[in-house]
Amino acid sequence: MSQTVQRATELIELIAEDPRTLAEAAEKFDVHRSTVFRQLQTLERAGFLVHRSDGRYAIGPRIISIAQHALERIDLRRIAHDHLIRLQTRAGCTVHLAQLMENSIVYVDKIEDTSGVRMYSRVGRTVLPQATGVGKAILAQLPAARRDAVLAGVEWHAYTDTTLTDRKSLDAELDRIARRGWAVDDSEFEGFTNCIATPVSNSDGTVVGAISLTSLKALHNLDDLRTHLDDLLETASRVSRDLA
Repeated sequence: MSQTVQRATELIELIAEDPRTLAEAAEKFDVHRSTVFRQLQTLERAGFLVHRSDGRYAIGPRIISIAQHALERIDLRRIAHDHLIRLQTRAGCTVHLAQLMENSIVYVDKIEDTSGVRMYSRVGRTVLPQATGVGKAILAQLPAARRDAVLAGVEWHAYTDTTLTDRKSLDAELDRIARRGWAVDDSEFEGFTNCIATPVSNSDGTVVGAISLTSLKALHNLDDLRTHLDDLLETASRVSRDLA
């Protein structure tokens, strides 16, 4: 049963990225088509998938409804959303809101760049804590034991030339972030994007998330983004006050 549930979640995640045919799904998981077909049928009957007229499977209405309902119950997202819209209107860049959930950092809201540029990030996606602005902004505020827990499963892979690939280098960077109160992502996961980020705390001062301004480097480099730093810090401060 656990294998069945695991395969179902993998199918949903695959199809959430892009609608797939039966053949594409079977090839992806290297299993017989009949096996995948039964699993797809089960998910379709449950409303988690729909079988389109072009033969591809896509995410169904039930899972969209569940996801939307869950998002609406996240207090940080609900409280921060209007602030994020105002920040995006003033800065013009993509705004992300990430939340610390147990030992994972997850995007819970995103306001897109008004120019129509779309980022790879999406709401619900887990953040790489060591290679993102929001991840480092949160890590810098955590006590040692909690930081260790969040980083426990990290693979120190060099995604770009600027990725921090060992714990010593990351800890030194986190110390700098903690002193100044904000973080940068200098194209550390994707070579064509950069961002600045700052943490959000609740009423007792515990970090709960982070807000970032993100842009393609071709449009805005880090110096350009820093011109909006005061606005970013003020937005995070307002959200933190509203969480009280």
